[in-house]
Amino acid sequence: MGEAHRSAVSVIEVDGLCVDYGVVRVVDDVSFSLGEGEIVGLVGESGCGKSTLGSALLSLVAAPGRIASGRIRFEGQDLVGMPEADIRRLRGQKISMIAQDALAVLNPVVRVGPQVGDVVSDHVDVCAAEVEALVLDTLRRVRLPRPELTMRNYPHELSGGMQQRVVIGEGLMLGPRVLIVDDHTTALDVTVQSQILDLLLGIRDESGAAILLITHDLAAVADVCDRVMVMYGGRIVETGRVDEIFDAARHPYTRALLASLLPLRGEPPEQLAALAGQPPQPGELPRGCRFHPRCPLWSELARPELCATQDPPLAVDADGRGTACHFAHLGGGEATRSPDRG
Repeated sequence: MGEAHRSAVSVIEVDGLCVDYGVVRVVDDVSFSLGEGEIVGLVGESGCGKSTLGSALLSLVAAPGRIASGRIRFEGQDLVGMPEADIRRLRGQKISMIAQDALAVLNPVVRVGPQVGDVVSDHVDVCAAEVEALVLDTLRRVRLPRPELTMRNYPHELSGGMQQRVVIGEGLMLGPRVLIVDDHTTALDVTVQSQILDLLLGIRDESGAAILLITHDLAAVADVCDRVMVMYGGRIVETGRVDEIFDAARHPYTRALLASLLPLRGEPPEQLAALAGQPPQPGELPRGCRFHPRCPLWSELARPELCATQDPPLAVDADGRGTACHFAHLGGGEATRSPDRG
């Protein structure tokens, strides 16, 4: 876990964000901010609302989804309710998203150079020669070997790691202040994953961009993030600095996620812990704390009625440490095995 890069300057601020699909709420009352030059990890099981939250920051929630309430403040403006034409001017230029499936994002019948160049042409009035020079510089920046050749390739002619670098290059073309990275290591081998993580660190150090890293990979979070947010059932249930969360997680869900990891150092346990059950489906949330039916602590405490009747709020202290659990003070102080790759 590296030195924290938390800045006092907030680049984007999210307050009470709710996203609905019809009558079903999939993101519920989420608030956070990203500081300049900060990398924040967003983790949780599939179906918890992570990708929907990332898409909402760019007003890219697919129909019939919609942002039901809340605010997204960026450069003094509220992006919620902003006209589509104004949002389009921000996408790719000020706020960019790197999607999880690079090959699905890239157009299979257009060469890489023109695809990446379209990002510039959509926002800036420059000549073809300037666009080509910018594309070439960007492909070098994301450490693609032989970028002149890559520009002439079709996406299917590239490896998975090269495709991911091209998509990252598209997101960086115009120097965005906020970069949303959605499950960037999907289908990549561990060596390429490590290279992509190093690339993201370099981007942060070079540009000062704020990065929201949406991932299932807790080891990646330990490696590169400054803060982490844990999401369950559409809500943030724990947040804090990476060292705080990995050394002494307070929420039973966070502790269960960490306990399921195989340590890369020392003696492995005889049996990894496994969290029983599945996350609740949107629209089928249990009454009370939405984690309580799977919660080991709830069972250990003889199933207190409080958990089954009242949904705990995310209580955040002055240092930014927050936990949404009625009994977070119980059993949360023990050291948690760190999965860092160090």
